[in-house]
Amino acid sequence: MICMDLTALRKRLSPYKPTDQASINASRIAARKVAINGANIIRTFAALLVILPVLVTFCFVYRNPQPDRMSPFAEARVLDSRSPPLITSQSLSLVNDSLRPVELSEDNLLGGLLASGFDIGACLSRYQSSLYRKASPYKPFPYLLSRLRAYEDLHKRCGPHTNSYNHAVKQLQSGRTASPTDCNYIVWISFSGLGNRILTLASAFLYALLTNRVLLVDPGTDMTDLFCEPFPNTSWFLPMDFPLKNQFKDFDKKSPHCHGYMLKNNLLNASSGTIPTYLYLHLVHDYDDHDKLFFCEEEQTLLAKVPWLFLRTDNYFVPSVFLIPSFEQELSRLFPEKITPFHHLGRYLFHPTNEVWGLITRYYNAYLAKADERIGIQLRIFETSKGPFQHVKDQILNCVLKEKLLPEVSKQDSFFPSSGSQKSKAVLMTSLTSGYYEMLREMYWEYPTVAGEVVAIYQPSHEEFQQSEKKMHNRKAWAEICLLSLTDTLVTSAWSTFGYVAQGLGGLKPWILYKAENKTAPDPPCVRAMSMEPCFHAPPFWDCKAKKGIDTGILVPHVRHCEDMNWGLKLVNGHDEL
Repeated sequence: MICMDLTALRKRLSPYKPTDQASINASRIAARKVAINGANIIRTFAALLVILPVLVTFCFVYRNPQPDRMSPFAEARVLDSRSPPLITSQSLSLVNDSLRPVELSEDNLLGGLLASGFDIGACLSRYQSSLYRKASPYKPFPYLLSRLRAYEDLHKRCGPHTNSYNHAVKQLQSGRTASPTDCNYIVWISFSGLGNRILTLASAFLYALLTNRVLLVDPGTDMTDLFCEPFPNTSWFLPMDFPLKNQFKDFDKKSPHCHGYMLKNNLLNASSGTIPTYLYLHLVHDYDDHDKLFFCEEEQTLLAKVPWLFLRTDNYFVPSVFLIPSFEQELSRLFPEKITPFHHLGRYLFHPTNEVWGLITRYYNAYLAKADERIGIQLRIFETSKGPFQHVKDQILNCVLKEKLLPEVSKQDSFFPSSGSQKSKAVLMTSLTSGYYEMLREMYWEYPTVAGEVVAIYQPSHEEFQQSEKKMHNRKAWAEICLLSLTDTLVTSAWSTFGYVAQGLGGLKPWILYKAENKTAPDPPCVRAMSMEPCFHAPPFWDCKAKKGIDTGILVPHVRHCEDMNWGLKLVNGHDEL
């Protein structure tokens, strides 16, 4: 370009003979300016060639920051960023203006369980989870699907900031006696650890389905960071300007509007005609006999007239809901397979946000994807002193070896397994401490397996103690629950809601490690669960009609006592499925 400019200038000047020195000088000055401008352009272009790669590198690093080398989740991101293969033509959708396509499976709506119409890029896990998890043998029944679609319409009509919602909030603020409304609500108050919150939120949603209420979720400190919106074209999160939000922390079993407290003090009577605008339901493990009357038919008749219910609980109370006569027929239509309530509702409601989904997929692709078999071991030790404990190590080994979940090793120096086809097993362990992971890892590193299997042990994190108030702690916890649910075989700890959520989402019947007593490994060390359903740890033992105590674990074939807590209740199909 510059050479062409100089040549053109010379051609323009050559035919003419300058008549004076001034003309000659002017021509020289013009030529010099062109040369200088050309040199400047060359220098600028050369500088851009040097700077551009630096800028590109900087942008890449900024968008993909270097991981914390101390974090196994971050290490997984470095080791392998591969995605599963493309499945269908639906995968041509784009994410966040990126050229990388979204991978979708043919059953990304889980047999109709999930509604269509969402922004795929806003919540990748909603449509990609089926790429990582085996297809469930438990298909949702058509009636459940129709009720979910009807609920979505209800939530869209009555959800936050709609006319119906605004009207109901005004009535709530007025404090006047309740009058009939288009929409009734149940507000779930964020409470307890992550596993408890997931189980209780599923319980609250089922209750909302049964009573035609709209479920609104107190976001707490991190619910919006962990979970995508489950309902299309609306939100389930309670608005920040909700009038009673600041009172949630003060609600307890002695609150004036507590259902049990009002019953105890004869302040609530369905026949009186005076119905409050709201009631607080205290279903926490410390609830008393009057709070437990929530599970009685008579009280459900009264509660149906109250526009606003506020619920705090740390219990998966679904098994006792199955014992309420007025709900029996509807529950049978929703869940002909009695062991599927949390399995279906959990997969419908709980979708990790993109930040959490990134933790899950990077770890899975780096460590678990290539294994022939994936085994999950979830450990929750309820000891007051810090481990690891030898009796727990013994119990883990006794369970996985006795049940042939992991292969035996040979400690003979002269033993060498055959070099034929070697089956690989990836073991995913989750625990607050690393001692049990190190024990298994060293065993399978130092000794060969008898049949020549290759066993790799992984643990994403070891946070040392529960830190529910920290955002990243809960992100990792939610990611680990989901990773456990992607395994083929699962071992869980007694009493642990963390394990309950994983088994329910994965459709897995785990081997449950019995709770150790007196620092002694139990014998037998573990037991196979009767079903994948969670355990209700604090059920009422009360006959509502006879007004006397009763064992509610023997009333119907599909509600039985739990394997890991003999006073708890869980749903089964009415017979052992082992």
